[in-house]
Amino acid sequence: MEFVDLKSQYAALKDKISERMQRVLDHGQYIMGSEVKELEDKLAAYTGAKHCITVASGTEALLIALMAIDLKPGDEVITTPFTFAATAEMISLLGGVPVFVDIEADTCNIDASLIKAKITPRTRAIMPVSLYGQVADMDAINTIATRHGLAVIEDAAQSFGASYKGRKSCNLSTIGCTSFFPSKPLGCYGDGGALFTDDDALAQASREIRIHGQSARYTHTRVGVGGRMDTLQCAVVLAKLERFPWELQRRQQIAIRYHELLAGLGVDTLEVRADRDCVWAQYTVFVEQRDQLQAMMKEFGIPTAVHYPVPLHHQPAYARYGNSDECPESVLAASRVVSLPMSADLSSTQQDTVIDALARSLPRHRSTT
Repeated sequence: MEFVDLKSQYAALKDKISERMQRVLDHGQYIMGSEVKELEDKLAAYTGAKHCITVASGTEALLIALMAIDLKPGDEVITTPFTFAATAEMISLLGGVPVFVDIEADTCNIDASLIKAKITPRTRAIMPVSLYGQVADMDAINTIATRHGLAVIEDAAQSFGASYKGRKSCNLSTIGCTSFFPSKPLGCYGDGGALFTDDDALAQASREIRIHGQSARYTHTRVGVGGRMDTLQCAVVLAKLERFPWELQRRQQIAIRYHELLAGLGVDTLEVRADRDCVWAQYTVFVEQRDQLQAMMKEFGIPTAVHYPVPLHHQPAYARYGNSDECPESVLAASRVVSLPMSADLSSTQQDTVIDALARSLPRHRSTT
């Protein structure tokens, strides 16, 4: 069984993907070809954002967003330690200081009620992460940011397609950033990403930064990076966009069925707030004795993953930014979370197999298996 079944997805989309990629091979514009703007227009329309700028990866999107707001060395960015390293990595790379705020125990998203206490005169931005496919409490975060004159950059690498109070992830703040890494709900066949904004000046800065700071060919108006998303990857995402609404619906159905099946096992599942939904980039549960459970699941042929086993303030590269005793909910979650197979093409039979293996792997059932 595949943890993320890209093979079945490709089989369903093979003709469309081949057709889209062949067009690029025929016109030969592998960098900034017409598919780049076509994808940007369609993604902007999907999210409702005024501007979409495709970039080389989700990580690059975060970097460019921080450069666009002119983050300077010593500036602080409030974020969560319970995320992939790229979130804090890009802040640090620019000389900024990630300031960690703990998560909500039941959603694993940043706890907006704890943000205000971390704001200092050096705070420049807030970077919430929409973890596992569910958006954080963006209205509360935006209210705090507005009051203190801060930018908000949504790290939406896992939540493209999700909704919050009727609005789409990536169009909920100053800048939204997402990833098209192959395993994401909407992925390409390599690296890719995008950032979204309604701010004309930030959009222009982002477009220039992604092409080495050029406002025109060989006119470098700012320091930039080589951050373009190549045309072939844009072609792949364009082909997948047609199936994307169906895939999101399927993910919701599979998640609901997981909830129902797990309720009988007494396994704690991720809470989804009533005012938002989740695209289930990962279907994550909370378990005890995780290492043993994963080992048994592997024996049963079921792949699992942990997102993420060590919070950032306990990582060697980022420990200097926080006290190891801080963010206890993040530490606890890091010791308990485990993600189960999730793809739009996951069948009910496969799902039953996953649940059966999980039931036999739970601590209280091991002695009887």
